Amino acid sequence: MRGAGDLVARMQMTRGMKIKEAKEYVAGKLKIGTAELTDPVIMNEVRSELGLGEMTPVPGIAKGIEAKHNVARILDIDINCVQRFKYRTKG
Repeated sequence: MRGAGDLVARMQMTRGMKIKEAKEYVAGKLKIGTAELTDPVIMNEVRSELGLGEMTPVPGIAKGIEAKHNVARILDIDINCVQRFKYRTKG
């Protein structure tokens, strides 16, 4: 299981945030405390509830582009592959 490290790293890369600021931003968007970001049990539940994908494929849980779309929506960021998917499927 993974925590929120990938989400925090995405905010650091896309918005140039320092790690503390990125953790606080992600925790706020996920409506959890910053300490809970590293708890694999809590993060597994949060990822499932919000459709952010999981490491282990589970039937009915968001995967691939669907999970990335949900990440982009929840964190209020653009993700290139999501934008390309939207562009290509509208035509």
